[in-house]
Amino acid sequence: MITITIHNTVMHFETAPNLFSPKGLDIGTRVMLEHVSFEPQDKVLDLGCGYGVVGIYAAKQIGQDKVTMVDVDPSAVSLASHNANLNHLPCLRILQSDGLRALDDTGYTLILSNPPYNSNFSTAKHFIEKGFNRLQIGGRMYMVTKRKKWYQNKLTAIFGGVTIYEEAGYYLFIAEKRKPTYANKS
Repeated sequence: MITITIHNTVMHFETAPNLFSPKGLDIGTRVMLEHVSFEPQDKVLDLGCGYGVVGIYAAKQIGQDKVTMVDVDPSAVSLASHNANLNHLPCLRILQSDGLRALDDTGYTLILSNPPYNSNFSTAKHFIEKGFNRLQIGGRMYMVTKRKKWYQNKLTAIFGGVTIYEEAGYYLFIAEKRKPTYANKS
């Protein structure tokens, strides 16, 4: 069991060695969560939830009925569900999904992700392109990575621009959906 505190919110998690950052909160995820601000009307998607830190933190801020968590790994989904209960969020929506493939919802105001680092960027490409379609106008995608150029280029091509923060060896990208179609479409 690990305990994680972000902005005075204390949470407890069971982890597993086969999941991302099993010994504690990843620095990149902490950077992302310290920059995001939640509003009561937000609808949040934790894309690639792992054992649940991001989604559980969001639910603690705005309510479990406004948060959806997805992960491709069934053991991550199972552990995230367990951790939701452990943190008194028994109705938190957690789904097994390969990216956004099993999720039809739209109208998200925030999509938060620390995507897996694949050399071919296929997962990140899916997250960005399909995530754009799930956001409402004015919605924002937050992504944290250790790589800059590819993400900067991709997010700019899709969203029309991106704000980048560099902190502790990570890049936090924040892109806002300002129109219903990709920026690079005429």
